[in-house]
Amino acid sequence: MDKFYITTSIVYTNGPPHIGFTLELIQADVIARFYRQREKEVFFLTGTDEHGLKVQKKAREEGKAPQDFVDEITKEYKSLIEKLSISNDDFIRTTDKKRHWPSVKKIWEKLQEKGDIYKKEYKGLYCTGCEAFLKSEDLQDEKCPYHDRKPEEVKEENYFFRLSRYQKQIEDIIEKEEVFVIPQERKAETLSFVRKGLEDISISRSRENLNWGIPVPGDETQVLYVWLDALSNYVSALNYAEEGGYFKKFWPADVHCIGKDILRFHSVMWIGMLLSAELNLPKKILVHGFINVEGKKMSKSLGNVIDPFDLICQYGAEPVRYFFLREIPATRDGDFSGKRMKERYNTDLADGLGNLVSRTIALARKREVNPATSDDIKAKVEEIREESSVFLEKFKFNEALSSIWKLIHFADGYVEEKKPWEDNEDSTQVIQDLLFILSSLSEMLYPFLPETSEKMKKQISQKEKETLFPKIN
Repeated sequence: MDKFYITTSIVYTNGPPHIGFTLELIQADVIARFYRQREKEVFFLTGTDEHGLKVQKKAREEGKAPQDFVDEITKEYKSLIEKLSISNDDFIRTTDKKRHWPSVKKIWEKLQEKGDIYKKEYKGLYCTGCEAFLKSEDLQDEKCPYHDRKPEEVKEENYFFRLSRYQKQIEDIIEKEEVFVIPQERKAETLSFVRKGLEDISISRSRENLNWGIPVPGDETQVLYVWLDALSNYVSALNYAEEGGYFKKFWPADVHCIGKDILRFHSVMWIGMLLSAELNLPKKILVHGFINVEGKKMSKSLGNVIDPFDLICQYGAEPVRYFFLREIPATRDGDFSGKRMKERYNTDLADGLGNLVSRTIALARKREVNPATSDDIKAKVEEIREESSVFLEKFKFNEALSSIWKLIHFADGYVEEKKPWEDNEDSTQVIQDLLFILSSLSEMLYPFLPETSEKMKKQISQKEKETLFPKIN
């Protein structure tokens, strides 16, 4: 079947949008648009994870009902998606009782039928930030390494999932790349974790301590663990509860795009759940890193948290997309700085792409051009198109853009060499070649800069000159 199903993680609604999830949205959008260009039938899912202790506490701090609180936060995420021109086909919310809850209930029942759910009393260290129980060896200076605070000791009777039953299967699946974890170091991290020995995991919380979530089927005294709830979104959006047409058509996911801090939930817990429920496994898990700010971890205490809406307001959505894709390595930690953002904007977009478009359209408006493009120009364009496509297939967004920019540099050199403004005998041919390059660039850039791509097409067809990226002083 010529389908392609891609997801982001569903973002946790305990606070407003941040640039880490912005990066994830943009990466997933590029992949979705690329495969649509290849005439795949793409289904692109994102959404919000709205249950759990963090949300309950945050809503209480702000004096709001949890549902009102998550409604406000979700509205902000939908606004960000719109401003960034994200081409998602659906948006799932875990508070959606009609679409999401029935599939979660069905997964629970499948795990239960398999004999993989049991109840016991448990005592452990719970990190509210991770919404997960941690082992002492996971901690650094007795603190969660991701949230820099001590987990709380929890003792209660919960339901457990027999994850340990699937240890060997999960190890083999990751080792043989039946689920391909990208990059290799994340695959190695997963295997190291699994080989230490998997323990059964708590998949519910007492309603006395947490009342904001989906009730455990058949036991109203317990609420489903937020991660079992959240991971199920990938099938609930496809109407797994009724195993309708969308589920049959699009599952399994071709790519899950996630951050490195939630790798284990996807490469271990989710695979264990799917094995127990006897469902097909996702094909790939693409794991991005964190974004630091001028070499430092983002934190409210340092006052260096970057608001994506502020960036869009200052530079525009397309330059933000470009910076995150070109400057941040797809699968490793990256760094943001206002200085570097401005440099990329002026050098690559204003003086690079924008200047080439402006010069070419200005030349094309002055004279008729040859209808045929030079063979050597066609060959050069095809070489770059193939090179950038190979990088995109491997999710190397920065290298794909670097390759495309080689064509821009080539075109600049071609202009300087041929000097078509001098109205010599080659001028009409050179201008046609440049228009062909621009048209090809607009197609190659479409997954990365969709609005810019459309503006370029309009300028080429109507010979209308418009500044794409005004220089920033």
